[in-house]
Order: sequence, then C-alpha cells, then structure tokens
Amino acid sequence: MQIRKKYRGEAEVFTEALNDILFILLMFFLIVSTLANPNVIKLSQPKSAGDTKAKQNVVVSIDSLRNYYVGTTLVSLDSLKSALIPAITKEKTEIPTIVINADKSVDINAVVGVMRIAKELGAKTVLSVEKQP
Repeated sequence: MQIRKKYRGEAEVFTEALNDILFILLMFFLIVSTLANPNVIKLSQPKSAGDTKAKQNVVVSIDSLRNYYVGTTLVSLDSLKSALIPAITKEKTEIPTIVINADKSVDINAVVGVMRIAKELGAKTVLSVEKQP
C-alpha cells in the first residue's frame, strides 16, 4: 500500500495593507512631531552669519514686552534666579547651559541681566539668533 502525500502550497504573507498602514503611521508621527514644539513663545530674533549649536538644557525667553519665561513658564525678573535653580540642578551635565531667546527689540541690558544670573549659578550662556539668509 502506497500512501500519497498531499501537496501543500507555499506559505504566503498578505502584505498589501501593510504599506497603507505604515504610510498612515509615518504621516501621523510627522504631523505630531511638528506640533510638539517646546518653544511656543513667538519671538523675532536678531540675525547672525555664524551657526553655533548648544545643547538646550534650560531655555530663557524674553519677549518684546520684557516678559521672562523659563521654558514656557512666565516668571518675573526678581524670581528668575529662583526659577532657574531647579531647572539647572535637574540636568546631569557638568556645566549647565542656558539658552537665551530674546526678541530683537529687547535692549541688551535685559539679556546681560540674565547672563549675570547664569554666571552666579555657574552656568554657561548662549544667545540664540536666527541664521542670516
């Protein structure tokens, strides 16, 4: 008695919908990443030809009305130092960096005031500017 084996077809993976799903996920993450911008304070920065990059540990923003922001939290100039201390100590870098985003209409004394506070706290400061076209 001879037993015949049944013919089994090759296994296939149905991947027609996979391209559509991956494309939709890609579009979703691209849209969400553009909406999740931590610098939501609108400033018109001065222009510069240089391009210096700094790791943004702490961001201090000064708008045209001389309102001071640590990250996105509005603080007064008097409480700026006390607001910067927890933000600096939470970072685990050797020398913390404070990035200053100042509107171009703000006088330099406001920027220098933030730089003095940063120096007292032992932090390095970087002034953020827009790249000149």
